[in-house]
Amino acid sequence: MRIGIIGFLHESNTFVNTKTTLKDFEASHLHFDDEILKEWEGTHHEIGGFLEGAVRYNFEPVPIIVAIAMPSGPLTTETFEWIWNKIEEGLKEVGDLDGILLALHGATVAIGNLDADGEIVSRLRSCVGSEIPIIMTLDLHANISDRMVKGVTATILYRTTPHVDQLERGIEAAEIIVRTIKKEIEPVQSFERLPMLMNVIKHDTSEEPASILLHQLEQVLQRPKILSASIGYGFAHADVQEMGTSVVVIADKNYEFADEGVCWLSEKIWKMRSQFTGDILTPGESIRKAMTLDGQPIVVSDVGDNVGGGAPGNSTVLLQEMLSQGVTNSLIVIWDPKGVQECISKGIGSEVILQVGLNSGSLPVAITGKVRTISDGKFFEPEPRHGGRSQNNQGLTVVVETLQKNTIVLTTLRMAPLSLHQILSLGINPKAKKIIIVKAVVASRAAYEDVASKFILSGTPGATSVNFTLLSYKHRKKPLFPWELSAEYRSGN
Repeated sequence: MRIGIIGFLHESNTFVNTKTTLKDFEASHLHFDDEILKEWEGTHHEIGGFLEGAVRYNFEPVPIIVAIAMPSGPLTTETFEWIWNKIEEGLKEVGDLDGILLALHGATVAIGNLDADGEIVSRLRSCVGSEIPIIMTLDLHANISDRMVKGVTATILYRTTPHVDQLERGIEAAEIIVRTIKKEIEPVQSFERLPMLMNVIKHDTSEEPASILLHQLEQVLQRPKILSASIGYGFAHADVQEMGTSVVVIADKNYEFADEGVCWLSEKIWKMRSQFTGDILTPGESIRKAMTLDGQPIVVSDVGDNVGGGAPGNSTVLLQEMLSQGVTNSLIVIWDPKGVQECISKGIGSEVILQVGLNSGSLPVAITGKVRTISDGKFFEPEPRHGGRSQNNQGLTVVVETLQKNTIVLTTLRMAPLSLHQILSLGINPKAKKIIIVKAVVASRAAYEDVASKFILSGTPGATSVNFTLLSYKHRKKPLFPWELSAEYRSGN
């Protein structure tokens, strides 16, 4: 069996001013052909799972392209078409395939293509014809369109947040495609989109209410003839018609079993909808609370500047709060290429006076300190972590230490805090810090749970604010809970 491997993943925030270009993919992950085997074998990503599945289930993986960029604004038209052209060219070059394993995000937006994932699926299906099985994996935060589901044989989403099960989902996809090719099974899908969205502050599947849904999902998986089941929590910062919560269940041959599983799970989710809303501390409240708690470090999430949701990662709101409240012994990572260059020009051991956050929507903050470290910003993550990637690069990076023992890390490339090695590689001991600010919501917890004394969510302003009343939607469906409390749902409609 020859099975094609394609990966094209980007979480697109339509509320930021930036656009995602080919350079953003090149700075993150853009690999072709056999280079994919070298870069992705042994990783905890679903691409790693595809390749592990090739060994387990005895097929030849035919790598074509893996393109991943850090979440940010929508892709430019040129970038989207360039990547698609590489997919199309690769399909022609590799010859006949027995199937395709396709890793998409599910919340990718391109200029002129709000349903970019659906467009890729439609074009891919047109290229290979109707007979070849295509198994698609998606992020848990996918906004799933009808085109995405209709164009593939089976749809599989991550089940956990933080996303630590990506490897398993890739292996699952590999098993299903092999059994399909061998005619051992005949996957059929049932898909339901609910008129609701779950707030990201409630997405941690190790805690209620999301842990309850994970248990209910596992109950569906135990039903006869069920091959897979998934919940798409949705991505609120992509203003598209499909934005919201969805359910997919795959059965072997039997549409009735798939439909029953979808309806049962959808009804459970709908009844719990009010549990997926909630209040969040203000920036001032979150820092005051962190200062009063025993133990360290207290990890405070800068929710409005969540790099993993497309925010720039350069907000100084919480840094300003810490300085105003007299916090000492803290750690924060800020994207500030200009600050990095200033520090490098002065050299290690030099005293610097910087205005950090100059590129952010928040006010710049003056800091005085010594340049402690200059690094190339590359680090390796060996464990399963949100995002599933092993090789990481935050660009040229500097560490500045202030007299108050506040450690300011400045980077030239945006990096989500998904690995503790992001700071360990810089010689920083996280356990020695009282407060650590992370530019994330819950995705960073897999990395920080072994060292954190407590996690606090801070409702900061910014491109990923969870105060959705501040966002101007043009394309989402109405009514949609929690925006419109009048939203109604009946299973099977």
